[in-house]
Amino acid sequence: MKTREDAVAACLALGACYEDYPFDDLNWTVMRHCGSRKAFAFIFERQNRIWVNVKAEPMWGEHWRRVYPAVLPGYHMNKQHWISVVLDGSMSDGEIRPLIAESYALTAPGGGRTKRK
Repeated sequence: MKTREDAVAACLALGACYEDYPFDDLNWTVMRHCGSRKAFAFIFERQNRIWVNVKAEPMWGEHWRRVYPAVLPGYHMNKQHWISVVLDGSMSDGEIRPLIAESYALTAPGGGRTKRK
C-alpha cells in the first residue's frame, strides 16, 4: 500500500463507509462511516509520502509506534488515541489493513469503549 487510492480502497473494503473531502485543502481525504458520519481514517500527503491517521487504543498505539518506525503519533490528532501510518513501503498491506480495521471498529456506532451501566 503506497498510494492514496490504495488506502481509500482498503477503507472502502470494510463496507458501510465513504470518502469525504470536508476541508478547503483537497489534500485531506476523510473516510467516514455511513449513517453516523464518524471518521475512522484521515488520508493525506506529507513529506512526499501518503500518511493515514487511524484511531488506536492507547496501549496498542504505543506498541505499534515501538514496533514500526513508519507508525508515529497522530499528525494533527490526539496523540493518545490516534496514530499516523506513513506509507513508505516498510509495512506490508497485511500489517496496515488491521490497523485501519481496528480504527473502523473503534469508531463504529456502538463500537469503541464499553458503555458503563
